[in-house]
Parts: sequence; structure tokens; C-alpha cells
Amino acid sequence: MWLYDKDSVEYEVFKKYEKALVSAGVNFSRIDVREACMGCFDGLEDALRAAISYILWLHEYKHEIHPSMILVKALNEKWQPKEWEDEYLSLPILKSQGQRWWEGAENIWGYDKRNQLVADIIYDAGKEYIVFTNGKEMLVETAWRWGWERVLDYASN
Repeated sequence: MWLYDKDSVEYEVFKKYEKALVSAGVNFSRIDVREACMGCFDGLEDALRAAISYILWLHEYKHEIHPSMILVKALNEKWQPKEWEDEYLSLPILKSQGQRWWEGAENIWGYDKRNQLVADIIYDAGKEYIVFTNGKEMLVETAWRWGWERVLDYASN
């Protein structure tokens, strides 16, 4: 699912916020979301930041959240963020499953072992994959199901 040409500035901006938006609940498979994204070039980054900021505010104050609708409105109306800090992307609510797994691997296996076994976590077409240094790959959701010991065995062999 590529909403923007891979060589475009919009693509790079979109990729910076995509995982956070997906983690917050935005469904990029929805037609209205895709159309709003494809129709927004001017002010794209501001609209993405504004949507994320608003979702975070709603979450903090325990209001009902409709992330896909918020993003569509932000893109269509060219919202401007009232406040933004790049650190927002590190908040637990905006961390992807892969980011949480990466941090968990450090806590369970230790920093050195994790870095010996895991080459990268990649995000492609809405799925996150763990790439191990032994050349094997695994969906992050599979790693969570398998548990730490079984993944350790898989990554070690």
C-alpha cells in the first residue's frame, strides 16, 4: 500500500508518522483515509502532527477516539498542530508492536544478545518483521505468540 511515490517528499513525511498513526488506530485500508492522504500534499506534515496531537489529547482525557476519522478531517481541513514535540512518537500509545518487541527483547535477553541476534525490524505494507542475523525473518505478531524462549532458539540456529 503506497499512497505516495517512494521518491517523493510526501512519502518520507508519511513514513515518519505512519507507524504512530497505525498504533493509534488509523486504518489506512479505508477508502476515505487513502483518498484524504492522496489528496494532501501541501501541509501534510502539519496535518499528520495535528491528528496525532489531538488523538493523544483525547486519550489523555479519556474521550472516545476515532483515529481514522480524525486523520481524514485533519488532512482535508489542513489542520495545524497546536503543540508538537518529536518525543510524542516515543509515547507508549504510539509505539508499534515491533518497537515494543525490540524493547522487550533488550529487557529479556539483554542489550548485547538482542543486538547479536536481531539485525532489524522492518515495516512493510502494514506488517512488521523481525530480521535476524542468521538470515531468518519472522512477523512480530508471530514472535509475540511464540514467546521469548522459542524466538531465541529460532534466532540462534
